[in-house]
Amino acid sequence: MKILIGVDDSAHSKAALEYVKTMKWPAGTKFVVFAASAPAVAYSMVDAGPITWMQTAEEEMTVAAEELTARVERELRDAGLSTEARVVRGDPREAIVDAARTMGADLVVVGSHGRTGLGKLLLGSVASHVVTHAPCTVTVVKTKKP
Repeated sequence: MKILIGVDDSAHSKAALEYVKTMKWPAGTKFVVFAASAPAVAYSMVDAGPITWMQTAEEEMTVAAEELTARVERELRDAGLSTEARVVRGDPREAIVDAARTMGADLVVVGSHGRTGLGKLLLGSVASHVVTHAPCTVTVVKTKKP
């Protein structure tokens, strides 16, 4: 079984990791810890200054994503799971769907920020997009509201 875990550095992503660590998986299951580093132009609606600033921001985001996936990969290995980490540049919604398709994933696991209304309209929903477009089953892990 191949499982793709989409991660960011949120509490919702951490809940998805806890879910993965507590489930019983078939022997030989392989986990891919996956993060996408969004291009600077994706979140900048106004003139952001020199191109070098945007390149630096993108490089910093990619380094942060690489550090995150490495940390999560170690955490899952410590839990006895077979893992690898991947980071790509791009929109997380499309990147997760593309990665699931390319690797032939049997399952995608993502956390949900639980945005509704205007927040969902303006920021979009990675989980909603992945559920709608993934070539396999998707598990969306939500955190409990206080």
